Amino acid sequence: MVELLAPARDFPSISAALKNGADAIYIGMEGCNLRANVSNFSLEEIKEAARIIHDNNARVYVCTNTILKDKDLKDLESKLPSLHNFEVDALIVSDLGAIDLAVDNGLDVHVSVQANISNTRSLNMLKKLGAKRVILSRELSLDEIKEIAGKSPLEVEVFVHGALCMAISGRCLLSYYLYNRSANHGECLQPCRKAWKIISEDDETLIVEAGQGNIQSYILSPKDLCMIKHIPSLIDTGIHALKIEGRARPADYVATVTRVYREAIDTHLKGSWKFKKEWISELKKVFNRGFDEGFYFNRPKQGPPQNQAKYVKRDIGQVLNYYRKAGAAEIRLWDKLEIGDEIIIQGKTTGSLTEKVESLQINGKNVKKAEKCRVGVKVTDRVRPGDLIYKRVKRG
Repeated sequence: MVELLAPARDFPSISAALKNGADAIYIGMEGCNLRANVSNFSLEEIKEAARIIHDNNARVYVCTNTILKDKDLKDLESKLPSLHNFEVDALIVSDLGAIDLAVDNGLDVHVSVQANISNTRSLNMLKKLGAKRVILSRELSLDEIKEIAGKSPLEVEVFVHGALCMAISGRCLLSYYLYNRSANHGECLQPCRKAWKIISEDDETLIVEAGQGNIQSYILSPKDLCMIKHIPSLIDTGIHALKIEGRARPADYVATVTRVYREAIDTHLKGSWKFKKEWISELKKVFNRGFDEGFYFNRPKQGPPQNQAKYVKRDIGQVLNYYRKAGAAEIRLWDKLEIGDEIIIQGKTTGSLTEKVESLQINGKNVKKAEKCRVGVKVTDRVRPGDLIYKRVKRG
């Protein structure tokens, strides 16, 4: 059965992925992964994360996929025995030395998309080195992936959703050149998301026409990958895992995207595939730069750098108590809340729970709206004191 692999930047994201059907979760280890600008996991946190994920019958993969110099390899080597003891299911790496070290420490190895693996001969070589799985280059077409998967001696994984980079498999030097912050060491400042125009030495300017006289200058910023319409074709290639990009994204993103892809995968596996337009509507509620199919069928289209989600989150309160028998939470509000509003409750163990407000009570009395007070709200699942409350608000 194909694996659904979800990202997690923190413990709420882990819970969100597990509660929405992820088979496996990948997390970043401090100091040696490609998301240095966001939260990552210390060794002690990886130990706790592995326990939580395994208790939920899922697998955990740890990213160590930056370019590694000798001093970096020594640091990684010192951590590998701990990762082995934590029973981490695999290490995601791109460096050949890191592959060798991981195998020597008894860890399964998944070769990162950063390695830009694009042919079967490379897979045969990586098998000899001890790798178990390869995340194929994003620049491959669906037909090329099918051909590779059919001959591969290793498990094959591909990205199906999330941000795309303008550089080959993300190996970019633009951030390093402009700001001395290396994307290959996890420090990318994403200058590609700015509006650019290109001027040649003879002053010829490259301007991209978007149609109807509109000028499109985000020539280095692709739209986000979204392959939800093509789940049957992807699974039928024989690949082993479908991967969601987004270790920089919050728990509600992880919950929504994982849930939608879980439903799509299960629909196909049950033999009752029918694409649902509401899947796209749900995906548009969370962070996105517009959707495209990447290199699967043609080449990526340009997209704006800003979030194109139909809704934004507004921080409005915090859970004070949960009453199991009543199926209700007591919330401290510092903003407005009304019947019919959609709220997101996020916390370390709760993950990300989305609810439509159907009842509000203040001091035991039903009300239609509340503001800057304590209020009772019906919820469909357990929440916990300290969980944060967000209201989903349509963009103006």
